[in-house]
Amino acid sequence: MSQDAEVDMKEVELNEMEPEKQPMTGSPSSGSPGTLGEKNGMVKVKVPEEDGEADAGTKFTGLSKEELLQVAGTPGWVRTRWALLILFWLGWLGMLAGAIVIIIQAPRCKELPPQEWWHKGGIYRIQALEAFQDSDADGIGDLAGVEQRIDYLSSLKVKGLVIGPIHVNTPDNLVSSDLQEVDPQLGTKETFAKLLEAAKKKSLKVILDLTPNYRGQMPWFSQETPRNSDFQSKMKAALEFWLEFGVAGIQMEGVEKLNDSQLLVEWKNLTSQYSSDGNARVLIAGTGQRDSWQIFSLLNETSADLLVSPYLMGLGEEPTGEKVENAIREYIQASGEKWPSWSVGGPRTGHMASLVKERLLRLYHMLLFTLPGTPFTNYGDEIGLQEQPGQSGVPHMQWNDSANFGFSSKSLPQGGGSSSSNITVKAQSEDRSSLLSLFRHLSELRGKERSLLHGEFMMLPMLVPDVCVYLRSWDQNKRFLVVLNLAGTRSSVPISHSLLPSEATVELSTDPQRQEGQLALQNLTLEPSEGLLLHFPYVA
Repeated sequence: MSQDAEVDMKEVELNEMEPEKQPMTGSPSSGSPGTLGEKNGMVKVKVPEEDGEADAGTKFTGLSKEELLQVAGTPGWVRTRWALLILFWLGWLGMLAGAIVIIIQAPRCKELPPQEWWHKGGIYRIQALEAFQDSDADGIGDLAGVEQRIDYLSSLKVKGLVIGPIHVNTPDNLVSSDLQEVDPQLGTKETFAKLLEAAKKKSLKVILDLTPNYRGQMPWFSQETPRNSDFQSKMKAALEFWLEFGVAGIQMEGVEKLNDSQLLVEWKNLTSQYSSDGNARVLIAGTGQRDSWQIFSLLNETSADLLVSPYLMGLGEEPTGEKVENAIREYIQASGEKWPSWSVGGPRTGHMASLVKERLLRLYHMLLFTLPGTPFTNYGDEIGLQEQPGQSGVPHMQWNDSANFGFSSKSLPQGGGSSSSNITVKAQSEDRSSLLSLFRHLSELRGKERSLLHGEFMMLPMLVPDVCVYLRSWDQNKRFLVVLNLAGTRSSVPISHSLLPSEATVELSTDPQRQEGQLALQNLTLEPSEGLLLHFPYVA
């Protein structure tokens, strides 16, 4: 190609050439054929156009509307469209039919039984109010002290608190007792109202104990008093006053000594009148009876919502497995359609840790929270609080290792704390293997798992002495198998039943050393005094 020929050329700029490809020599003055000059490694070169670019202006044009309509109307396309339409509707109808079959064949969920708030978790009793928390340094626990500890009470995952009695009571004197007035040592109506408001914010219900003669020898003053019209009027007025004040229920102790069950029926009707949707009021009766049939006979007569008794105290401090199993069977059989409640100890009988062997303390908590019914716990039972030999009165709640264990800032006789004591809320809150941690876990499970809330109960045959095994199940929900070794030695138990799988998962153990994971039920080994809560899924 000669330099004079007129050819349409393009300029191509070669920028940022790799160092090894950049020219090593050359200058603007040096030239060669086809070059326009070099500067800083840039070379401009004329490249001739390709012949095909001359046709770049040619554009593709599709079919016109008339042509498309003409093609779409051909028999082949018509048949294709109809086939696709029929396939679409057949597929849709097939999916609809499959969904209907699945719905029909799938097992239906069982209808939930009607339950009020007191059926859905534990109830915590602070009836010895003067021993729980002192707020004003006078050495006496009070209502304001309970309010100070409301966050702690909420952390226990219980549903309600039993407070008091708190009314003015001159022992054995009805005339000078005032059922509508708060004892000044315990607080005022204003401090009680603040406590109710604080509890409401934490979704805690407050039940007021209204046992009239709680400081006297007999809870009803005398055998004749309940028949007295003046007494009946005072009781009715007091119930109406406190229910209007905002308490979620009323408790009364010693109902077996009332000698007039019709009164409790009337009081039950009164609490029902103050109930509303989402705000049901409960009537709790307390009795000293230990015979199961007498307990539920009394419950039927009084129409109370719950009847608390020391029934399990009849087991003794170190019962055999057979004795526990028989007691549970008998109590549940006697309850019939009534909702049972369970407790070990109470305001008049003492704390759980004083009534059972220390090795069985954790196992008893597991028992209370996994049986069908409402578990009642006395203040301090969650940390193992107990009465000390020679100690007068009820024990103070032990919060920390400061003076008086944090109960009061007042100097009290024998009130010094001990930095080595682990029977305090502070020490056990920091220990995941503590009794308090176990209590919180059990209480939380009891309030959220349907099988524990209202599931069926089935006691399995005792295959090994001192080992109790029972099953809690509800519809298609997770099942719970409870295995309690009441022996002070290690026990191996082969568990087999048509309703059980070959393996189950550890949910919780009273033995802090127990590892999580799957356990073979045919060859299950329990440590001394260990309680095991296992779970497994529903299988159709």
